[in-house]
Amino acid sequence: MKSIEPKRLYQSVASQIIKLIKEGEFPPGERLPAERELAIKLGVSRPSLREALIALEIGGQVEIRVGSGVYVRAANFDEHSAAAVSALGDSPSELMQARAAIEGSVAVLATARMTAAMLDRIRRTIDRMRQLAVAGKSPVEADRQFHMLIAEASGNSVLRRFVGQLFDSRHDPIAAAMRDHTESPETWGAAIREHEDIWRALRAADPIAAQAAMRAHLKASEERWTNGTLKEASSHESRRASEFSR
Repeated sequence: MKSIEPKRLYQSVASQIIKLIKEGEFPPGERLPAERELAIKLGVSRPSLREALIALEIGGQVEIRVGSGVYVRAANFDEHSAAAVSALGDSPSELMQARAAIEGSVAVLATARMTAAMLDRIRRTIDRMRQLAVAGKSPVEADRQFHMLIAEASGNSVLRRFVGQLFDSRHDPIAAAMRDHTESPETWGAAIREHEDIWRALRAADPIAAQAAMRAHLKASEERWTNGTLKEASSHESRRASEFSR
């Protein structure tokens, strides 16, 4: 018997939104309520709501317009609409939390086994990230190499495999779409500075500092993904609020 895959939270939230659309509360062509209002109405966190909206954007049920908001598309919301949200990958915020838990421990192990040669290789990945970012290119492959080298230094092949698998989950449809909304030269610059903090802790052979720096980096990455996802789309709301407060 084929096992039933548990439903992820963003899928449930997306299904709630689809239900409201089908019931006519949010007619096609209209803008959805402000993010805070909609999150309260659905009884969910704003990160979970953002993930659900991204999933609906991928499915074609809504359109996220930069500087304006999230609009219902004139789509046919049949019984298959909710199912379309099922194969987009794990929750990006949960993935980043898992990475923080695992890679924090990996950093501790790597500190004890770190060599001058490995430190140099890790340093070069940071330099490569900076060069690519300055050139307007994606540093994602150098980013992956940075994390994989630290995992390699840990000496644990199982953990190394987990680090690679979790990192590569950023290519899942929902994570990739969230990156498209959030990644910028500024976010990459912040990630590079955080990588430097990790490298300095590794060079100092300080396992506690290395663990803290790695967890801080991945927590900040999670926040850049979840808190920044609809920042541009929600800017219209912020401008209106500021106008009324004058």
